[in-house]
Amino acid sequence: MILDEILKYDNIVIQAHDNPDADALSSAYGLWRFVTSKGKKARIVYSGRRPITKSNLVMMVKELSIPVEYIKEGTDLKAGILVTVDCQYSQGNVSRLVADKVAIIDHHVPSKDLVDYPEIIQTEIKSYLGSAATLVWQLIASAGLDVNADKKLATALYYGLMTDTNNFAEVNHPLDRAMQDTLVFDKTLINKFINSNISLQELDVAGEALTKVIYDDEYKFGIINAEPCDPNILGFISDLALQVEGIDVWLVYNALKDGYKLSVRSCHKEVHADEFVAFLTQGIGQGGGHIDKSGGFVDGDLLKAIAGNMSPTEYFAKRIREYFDTSTVIYAKDYLLDEDKLTRYVKKPIELGYVDPLSFLDLGAHITISTLEGDIDIIVDDSFYVMIGLKGEVYPIKKEKFARGYVPKDGEYNLDTEYIPIVHCHDKGTVEQITKYARKCCSTGIAYIRCMEIDRTYKIFTTWDEEKYMLGKPGDYIAHREDDPHDIYIIERDIFFKTYEKA
Repeated sequence: MILDEILKYDNIVIQAHDNPDADALSSAYGLWRFVTSKGKKARIVYSGRRPITKSNLVMMVKELSIPVEYIKEGTDLKAGILVTVDCQYSQGNVSRLVADKVAIIDHHVPSKDLVDYPEIIQTEIKSYLGSAATLVWQLIASAGLDVNADKKLATALYYGLMTDTNNFAEVNHPLDRAMQDTLVFDKTLINKFINSNISLQELDVAGEALTKVIYDDEYKFGIINAEPCDPNILGFISDLALQVEGIDVWLVYNALKDGYKLSVRSCHKEVHADEFVAFLTQGIGQGGGHIDKSGGFVDGDLLKAIAGNMSPTEYFAKRIREYFDTSTVIYAKDYLLDEDKLTRYVKKPIELGYVDPLSFLDLGAHITISTLEGDIDIIVDDSFYVMIGLKGEVYPIKKEKFARGYVPKDGEYNLDTEYIPIVHCHDKGTVEQITKYARKCCSTGIAYIRCMEIDRTYKIFTTWDEEKYMLGKPGDYIAHREDDPHDIYIIERDIFFKTYEKA
């Protein structure tokens, strides 16, 4: 819808934030390529205190032929519409340019002030995405532009995501992963950009930061407060710190104009870095990434309000200790729930989806299924199906258990959710939506579980995956199948009441 609105105007000006980074440049470039392909006149601009000087960005603009212009604040653009990309109109990091009509394409948390500007006629803000490049890629690809037909454009978008997610360490949403996996980019140029990414001054910042380490012997975590620097430098510091013996989890952070940027590393399988940073930023920011690498942002005002007189380091250390103290870890194969605390429930006769991996894969194939809850790695054999739940949640189920609890139905399964899980077939090099191979099934009403509501965080290492835990939060339910007390798992609260009733 936002692209349709933008294309109504003839003179389109695309504005990146002041001191633009690779994500701002790449997302602006992607939008520019789209609107000019439709015959529209367009330009890319930015303002601020000075033009781009960072070596990798100067090289990016030159090598990818990005037509970006540096202009002065207050310039009357004579624009039909101004589109701010990777930023939000009239916010602190965006110089005010004169325009009667404004649209916004961004991946940051929406500003509450946007309602104060009547010139803003359209917004597309997806704060769950790792980069604005991903959002632009989704918009223009959905509108019919073949991104891979232009290798410079594909390379720009790939590099934008790479830099804004700390070399993909903070890729959290499957759309980010889908773009990363499908773009056909120039590897030589990407390597050139990477090898021009750190200045001598930034190397000094990293060296200085590593001399200011605090750590906790009991919980085996460390915290480093670095000087202001590019987000990639935080990741560089984190990667070095993780090599220290005896410390399993690291938090590296630095101050920004409006808050704090976080970089997290974990080499402990009972601490997923993405879940860990989500805990740290809960209510005061946002975060995400991978099991071993992640990152986030904390709003400075919100942190101050909740931390009081504590320094950021003191507050983060307190929260990390709370993280460990309030979690229960269970290895299902060696654990039995207390039956006296459990209640018997039966699955409602609802329609779900299932996939037989052997319908499109060979025995032994390695696949990864990307869901909103995270990635699931599977080696295909003939013993299981893959179930698809109401919200797109995905999990393996043994065929004999499927036969006891579900009845196959005719017809393809259509999943109505915001995001359809994607299957990455590593052996074939393909990326496809799982619903392409899904069939309908209906629960029989004779699948019984025993369960209870939980009042603290649980991490369940299931019998089918002892390397990645299922996370249960207060209010969710912990359950086991009545016919297998070691088949322990978590059911999210909203899913539980849609799918189960008391027996």
